[in-house]
Amino acid sequence: MRELIFLKLGGSLLTDKTQPQALRPDLIGRLAEEIAAALAARPALRLLIGHGSGSFGHVAASRYGTRVGVQTPEQWRGYAETGRAAAQLNRLVVDALWEAGAPALGVQPSASAACRDGELLALDERPLRVALDHGLVPVIYGDVALDDIRGGTIISTEQIFRWLAPRLEPQRVILVGEVAGVLTADPASGQCGELIPTITPATLPGLAQILGGSHGVDVTGGMFAKVTEMVALLRATPSLAAVQIISGRGSGLVQRVLLDAAYSAGTRIVA
Repeated sequence: MRELIFLKLGGSLLTDKTQPQALRPDLIGRLAEEIAAALAARPALRLLIGHGSGSFGHVAASRYGTRVGVQTPEQWRGYAETGRAAAQLNRLVVDALWEAGAPALGVQPSASAACRDGELLALDERPLRVALDHGLVPVIYGDVALDDIRGGTIISTEQIFRWLAPRLEPQRVILVGEVAGVLTADPASGQCGELIPTITPATLPGLAQILGGSHGVDVTGGMFAKVTEMVALLRATPSLAAVQIISGRGSGLVQRVLLDAAYSAGTRIVA
């Protein structure tokens, strides 16, 4: 039976977000090998990968305030710089997947994305659908986007997943980050947060004050914004039972979760 999984590789995992364009090549290479191994073990598996922009796109976007609006010549130059940096990281991720044996295809969201006041209203999913139908692994990413109100803005990978999920109907969504799942405190703050094993729409409002942000620069709202997007995605996608948030730090975990839907790890967001 064919299964479609949306897999997000967090920008804070792939890069050191406290330093501009600080790639973690060994970690990216290992994750690519795990993904390629899972695809080889399950030929019927279809995979759409998304990744954050990490210290590539987020640093430039923060410098120019791109998410809140693009109006002046300097801001439009910053818009282009942010898009360029995000695309650079995408090329590095795609290259790593190819080197591991996965037929990855980079897809630029800003080529078709349209927003209104920060909300994604349109994105052409046809290139992704065709790629998946022919056994390729499309790789999208957090990117700049034109906006009817703001001029330009930033769209996160979670926003893109939320747009695509009702249209492509994945059976699973897996978000891979630096930590074990959703924690009650940001580890970067020095506090020892506890893992939250399950989140539902009913429990989400109570998490607003306790969920930490994102270590380093993050212009897309941190962990609470990511979880909120995933709750909305679940509500809009009948084919989807849960979203799983896990760590990419431990060797072999991503491969195991890709191959075993029942494997217990991290935080599950359920409808």
